[in-house]
Amino acid sequence: MDMTVDEALTQGGAGRFQQRLLGIFGLVWAADAMQVLAIGFTAASIAASFGLTVPQALQTGTLFFLGMFVGATLFGRIADRIGRRKVLMLTVTCDAIFGLASVFAQDFVVLLALRFLVGVAVGGTLPVDYAMMAEFLPPRNRGRWLVWLEGFWAVGTIVIALTAWIAHLAGAAEPWRWVFAVAALPALIGIWLRLWVPESPMYLLRQGDQVGARKVIDRVLTGNGSRELGPQVRLVAPEAPEVGEGIFGPRMRNRSIAIFATWFLVSLSYYGVFVWLPSQLVSGGAGFVKSYGFLVLLAFAQIPGYALAAYGVESWGRKLTLQIFLLLSAAGCLMFTLASTPALGGGALLLMSFALLGTWGALYAFTPELFPTGLRATGMGTASAMARVGGLIAPSLLGVVMAQGFGIAIGVFAGLLVLAAVITLAIRTETRNQAIG
Repeated sequence: MDMTVDEALTQGGAGRFQQRLLGIFGLVWAADAMQVLAIGFTAASIAASFGLTVPQALQTGTLFFLGMFVGATLFGRIADRIGRRKVLMLTVTCDAIFGLASVFAQDFVVLLALRFLVGVAVGGTLPVDYAMMAEFLPPRNRGRWLVWLEGFWAVGTIVIALTAWIAHLAGAAEPWRWVFAVAALPALIGIWLRLWVPESPMYLLRQGDQVGARKVIDRVLTGNGSRELGPQVRLVAPEAPEVGEGIFGPRMRNRSIAIFATWFLVSLSYYGVFVWLPSQLVSGGAGFVKSYGFLVLLAFAQIPGYALAAYGVESWGRKLTLQIFLLLSAAGCLMFTLASTPALGGGALLLMSFALLGTWGALYAFTPELFPTGLRATGMGTASAMARVGGLIAPSLLGVVMAQGFGIAIGVFAGLLVLAAVITLAIRTETRNQAIG
């Protein structure tokens, strides 16, 4: 009897095996969030340590995003060729090593080089994590679980905001070293935990390893309290892309362009608002908004955003949920530009934090399901690379429009988010409860 991997996973459901996988991937996902958001929380203290201006110190962010672009572009394709597990082990190890080395940097040029290398590792980790997690989940649970994985980004955001706040209250001489140290520790732990993670059964089947794929599937089934596959069952390999077919081939071109453009616009808006927001609020905010405490509150506002996105992707569908959150994010940005008091401005920022992170949850649930197994890591890597381009452009775009005022800058991002919602109309598919083989 022939059976697909999706059918075999459905037999075992989503249980203890996936819970462990979620915890392992989620730990490093939180670490990656801390590495990304550390840019905004460390710029001022890096500038003080090395006698630089804050814009000069923000070059650590530019090099980090450049590294992420390289890592996402490179490792997504490599994972489709040599396997997900090998790439995961390599990238998380580099994340931990270069992240810890950043803590002890005594020269700004050395720090720039190390942040670039951390960026390469993080850029390679993000897309492969999602491709692999998606390939271990049955169709009916996949969207919700992928949003839960993305929810660990909020955990990382909260931890990094609290770390920066504690370092500030403690009067640390060089708070950026505290932040980088805390950001590196989860990846260091993740190296050992990831030894438990097996190779993707979909990848193994595509390589013709029927025995290896069966062993992994049986491990998933028994881990969830189900029986192993019977000897009469033969796993069916996912359909390989046709010769010359790729993410921009005739079948995939329209959806690829639309989803990659959405990633770019969401990233441009998110990094434009939140990576550069900490220094802006602490230095130029007003009332309760002008504090590290409010930044922690912004981080906590992300959690219900993820929760609603996890509900929406299964109840409303991936695409509709994504569109709703894009428009909510734009509404939050627009409200901020019109806010006449600190309270209204703070409320608008809380809505932005809630909605933008819900947007990311829906986007990460939707994207890996749009690509077949042989192209999934490549597709996720390319999407992630487009996000890094957005991260690279965001500070320059923000600098141009900031001349007109921070509120005007946020208004520009509102327009970009509406444009992203319009572009998603070109994706003429819904992947809820669909097999992804």
